[in-house]
This record gives sequence, structure tokens and C-alpha cells, in this order.
Amino acid sequence: KMKAFPTICRQLRSSRRFSLEPTAHVDFSTSCACSRKKKVSPYKEVDQGKYSDLVQSVLSSRGLAQTPESLFEEDNLLYGPVSKCKPPKQDEKARVPGNWCPLFNPERIKLNATSTPTIPLKIPLQRNMIPSVTKILQQTMTSEQIFYLERWKKRMILELGEDGFEEYSSNLFLQGKRFHKALESILSPQGDLKERDENLECGYVESVQHILKDVSGVRALESAVQHETLKYVGLLDCVAEYQGKLCVIDWKTSEKPKPYIRNTFDNPLQVVAYIGAINNDANYSFQVQCGLIVVAYKDGSPAHPHFMDTELCSQYWAKWLLRLEEYTQKEKNQNIQKPDQGTE
Repeated sequence: KMKAFPTICRQLRSSRRFSLEPTAHVDFSTSCACSRKKKVSPYKEVDQGKYSDLVQSVLSSRGLAQTPESLFEEDNLLYGPVSKCKPPKQDEKARVPGNWCPLFNPERIKLNATSTPTIPLKIPLQRNMIPSVTKILQQTMTSEQIFYLERWKKRMILELGEDGFEEYSSNLFLQGKRFHKALESILSPQGDLKERDENLECGYVESVQHILKDVSGVRALESAVQHETLKYVGLLDCVAEYQGKLCVIDWKTSEKPKPYIRNTFDNPLQVVAYIGAINNDANYSFQVQCGLIVVAYKDGSPAHPHFMDTELCSQYWAKWLLRLEEYTQKEKNQNIQKPDQGTE
């Protein structure tokens, strides 16, 4: 059988019907001779001279490897150079309070050091319809402040759980309250000596010892203030002399270091709001022109004092007036919407 195979091949070669020679390649196409012309690639209509490198990379079957530098060059050709100027934020726009009210009272005579009261003023806070400084600041937080606050809250809930976060927040509030009570006992001439010694064991109180050495002439402790013109109230921590300057002192606790005043967020606005109120409250006969924010730490590490002179207080006073206007406008808008909501 194997010998028959070459014989068959010789017969096929000699046959006219069969040929083992290679033939020309024939293409088959479904299109007829009268078909339309092929469409020109839109890439070929591009200005090849100007965008030669880009066109080459698009048309070639294997494009060149792109790098950040080459991508920037292409963007620069297509869209022009990148503008490095950032659009101004809304908060950065210069805004002037529409309802201006002075921070300092020109009719108020400053209290001399010799006329320091023997007992610091402690006026109780009256619960009424007038908004508090704390409420105004909470209701007018920026979107950025709200974002970071919510992010912190979610992170703490993930770490501690809902119940654990509530307990954590409650403990923070109680620690702050005890710290303020301890300072009131230390700074008041009527304070119990035994209680003062016990308070020294507190880490927060230990943290502020170097600050307390420069505090004297206490005028008020945990006392209510009301701005009779702008209609807001507040409960200040302390009014006393710090390094010879009469200040509204705000005691704060923190788990993180706050070495700069910008780290204290809205605390400067709170201080100047109290300064403006005390200078326009008939219950106080003296005038305050400076502020002090003291950030104490639980581990007893030295507290950070942030002194606010007259010029700095004036700058924050303008910002406080803007927040107050924003709050007033929000309240008006809500009052307008209430009747409509009731009819729905």
C-alpha cells in the first residue's frame, strides 16, 4: 500500500485537472464594484503637522508608552497651559458686617487694680428666648467644620460602638465640668483649702499651674453676660488679669495638643462674643479689652495659653458679627417656612 502512494502522486502531476503548484491568493468580498468609497478616518483630518506626535500615537497599532510628562505635554498642546491659580473659597471673600456694633464701650471706664471686688461676680444665667453664644456658633458652622466633625464622630463610633461613644462623650463632658469647678474653687477667695489640695491631683489642674501663677485680680467666675444691643447671652468662665492685662479667660480641655490659636477653631469667636457682651452689660462696671484661651491636657503636660490682644480681638469681633448675622438670617428663613409647612 505504501508503494502505491508515489504512483498515485505521479499520476496526479501528469493529469491536466489537478495541479500541486501554488496558485495566486484570491480575495472574496461581499461588496460589489459599485460600492461607495471608503470613509476617511477622522484622525487623518487632524492637523498632522501640529499634532504629529499625538496623531502618530493614535494611528499606530502599538502606541508609545505614555509617561506623566508626555501626558502633560499633550494636554498643554490640546488645551493650553494649566492655570495654577486656585479659585477663591467662599470663606476667603472679604465680607463686612451689615449691622456693625463696636466691641469696646467708649462710655465704660476701666476698673483700676485697686478697686478689685473682694468677691468675684457670679451672675446666674437666665433661661429665655435670647440665643446663646454656643448655639449661634453651632448653628453657623461651615461645611468644612461639619464634615470633619461628622468624620470624627463616625470614626469614634466604628471604634467604640454607639453605646461606647455615648459613654465617651459623657465622660468628656463630666471631666470638663469638674475641671471648671476645680478652677472656680482655686480662683475664688471663698474656696475650700482642702478642696484645692484635692484638685491639684487632677491632671488638667496640674496642666494649668504655670498659667495660674500669672492670673490675679479675679473679677468674675462662671458668670452670665448679655449683649443688650445685639441680643445674645453667654456664660463666661473667668474675668481676671493675666500678666497685668484684664482678660476674659476661657478654660478648654483637649486630648490633642493645640499649640496655635488656629487649632482652637471657634474658641476665639466665643471669647470676643463674651468681651463684647460684658462691655455692654449693665451688670458689669468695667471694660475688658483682651482675651485668653487656655488649653489644658489630662496627662498634666503644660497647657497652651493663647493670648488675644486688642487688635486680634477686633479682627475676631468682625467675624463674630458675621456669624451672628448668618444665624439671624437662618432664623428668619425658618420662621417664614413654618406657616407653609403647617398647611401641607
